[in-house]
Amino acid sequence: MLHADVVSVLDAWRPSTRGQESLRQSYLGFLAARQDACARECAPGHITASAVVLDEPGERVLLTLHPRVGRWLQLGGHCEPGDATLAEAALREATEESGMTGLKLDPEPVHLDVHPITCSLGVPTRHFDVRFLVRAPQGAEPVASDESDDLRWWPVHALPPGSEELTELIAAALERA
Repeated sequence: MLHADVVSVLDAWRPSTRGQESLRQSYLGFLAARQDACARECAPGHITASAVVLDEPGERVLLTLHPRVGRWLQLGGHCEPGDATLAEAALREATEESGMTGLKLDPEPVHLDVHPITCSLGVPTRHFDVRFLVRAPQGAEPVASDESDDLRWWPVHALPPGSEELTELIAAALERA
């Protein structure tokens, strides 16, 4: 069911750049070849769901200091067996990792990224990350979970050092917002 939803979401999405369109086509090819593409046990790689959480006015982005990677990143992670949709997985991850309720997710992706990682499998793999825009309600304050070394709001135009790879993602989220 999740596999079919991911195919449907990516099939309908029309990214605004050639690079994102190329990735979208690659994702669809990977999904066509692997019925287990959404399962973290898929060693060649697997679909993950991320959330670019913006505050209500769109001036700040919520980032987590990821313990395994050691860098500030957007919220997100692996799809779980109970996730019916990719958007549901992204919202679940954002809610779990931020400790905030009342988050609102835009169900259309804003960005794709494939990156190599050694995740919970313990072997090198790839995350085929699908990223969504999530808006926090006015005055929402995050509470760090045990999945984060730190969690905080950053001005969208003053990101922490070492997070330059988030620039394109946050720009896409701001364009959508």
